[in-house]
Amino acid sequence: MKSKSRKKSRAGTRTRKSNGANEENGVSLYKRIKIDVTRMLSSGDISPNDPLPTEKQLAARFDVSIGTVRRAMDDLVAEHIVVRQQGRGTFLAALSPERMLNRFWPIFRQDGVRVIPIVQTLSFEESRADAEIAEALGLRKGDPIYRIVNLLLMGGNPVILDEINLSKKIYFGMREEDLVARETTMYGFYQSHFGINVFRVLDRLHGAVANQWSAERLAVQVNTPLLSVIRIAYAFGNKPVEFRKSLIRTDAYEYRNAVGGEIRVD
Repeated sequence: MKSKSRKKSRAGTRTRKSNGANEENGVSLYKRIKIDVTRMLSSGDISPNDPLPTEKQLAARFDVSIGTVRRAMDDLVAEHIVVRQQGRGTFLAALSPERMLNRFWPIFRQDGVRVIPIVQTLSFEESRADAEIAEALGLRKGDPIYRIVNLLLMGGNPVILDEINLSKKIYFGMREEDLVARETTMYGFYQSHFGINVFRVLDRLHGAVANQWSAERLAVQVNTPLLSVIRIAYAFGNKPVEFRKSLIRTDAYEYRNAVGGEIRVD
């Protein structure tokens, strides 16, 4: 009886394909596959117009069962990283303006309504990263960057003043005319023109007051209290792709960390 038991146990260890329940170094196998697929997407070799490899191809590539791959892909679909299109395959999810608002736009009117801003580009210039920008973007001090200043109007009033800093190496060849002519959000512009897909953001909030320069652009008095939001946006693989500083009027709008439910968009 004992020898049969040992033989059965050894046979079980020879099973190659897994259903995703096994663990490797404490990480569920399907989660490891999810991480591996995310790294594959972060390589930039797959554009939103190109289908991903099939589940069968991914299973062969990672030497796991199709069920394990499907479970990992289900997670990526739920997180809006990829989208399945019937009869066509699975694609990198396009970042529509609506999706950008729902995922990355935390500014609400005080009655709880999200308002789509009208964006005015005040300046576009090439510059050099200072110590703060270099640390945020994983650059060296003095590396070339693009600096963009946008004014966001909501309900006809200036509400947000954005300073956006981008690595010139990542966004090489960016032109002001393309930026101004875009018919999408900044994150949609990154995706359509440079294949950069923002995956998550980290926001830090501080109190601030308007100086002469910001007061003139936001149509407020000098020393008016403002909300300062410092944001680092990340692509797949936690690669920093944007460093943004925002000054926000809070007399009619506020920052909300909204989770779940439906929110109207005017």
